[in-house]
Amino acid sequence: MKGWPGEPEMDYNVVKSEDAALDAANDPIENVIFDFGNVLVRWDPQAAVLPRYSRELTDKFLDNNVSGFYDASDAMDMGASSEQVLASNRERYGEFWAEMMDYYYRNFVDSLVGPVEGMRVLVNDLKAAHIGVWGLSNWSSELFPPARQMYPILSFLDDSVISGYVGLRKPHRDIFEYALKRFDISARTALFVDDKAMNIVGANAAGIRGVRFNDAYKLRALLKERGVEIPGIQD
Repeated sequence: MKGWPGEPEMDYNVVKSEDAALDAANDPIENVIFDFGNVLVRWDPQAAVLPRYSRELTDKFLDNNVSGFYDASDAMDMGASSEQVLASNRERYGEFWAEMMDYYYRNFVDSLVGPVEGMRVLVNDLKAAHIGVWGLSNWSSELFPPARQMYPILSFLDDSVISGYVGLRKPHRDIFEYALKRFDISARTALFVDDKAMNIVGANAAGIRGVRFNDAYKLRALLKERGVEIPGIQD
């Protein structure tokens, strides 16, 4: 099985206001909370391992049933160390996959393949429009510092919550509630942007509207349609 277990079907670039977020469906957007991976920075784990491993092996490595890759990522995102995760992975999946996982961690920076096109300018435009811009990301405390150093946009937001530092993880409701309290904002004023459908479901459970993201220009258009006063795309 490739990809995170439990990912539901969901359209992209559509505001989801279900569960506890239903009453906020048409409220003004005053704050935008961004995920990081594949929203602000492109993350491609293949890029970190392909220099040493074949594409066939890489495909198997990214199959959670074969290597436990996504389970290991979840554990590190919750605060486990790479040493702890590798020991557990070695016991469950064997030496080969643990060694490949170790190689991935040691070369993690190669999985960060560039900024997501259009998002730096969108964040700047939101700040200029006096919209709060925040970060909420599942990321290991071991692996996040080099990412923050490589991509200044991750430090340009008003504030961020990183799962590995707080011991909470999306899609669970508690990390969204933690973020709202830390940012001192109301769920009704916020829009959460993430590439994973399960995290949009989690945001809705905490009363936050969400958008499953895959295109900066469509997100810009959506925000303008919702009354956020930012420049549009010129034809």
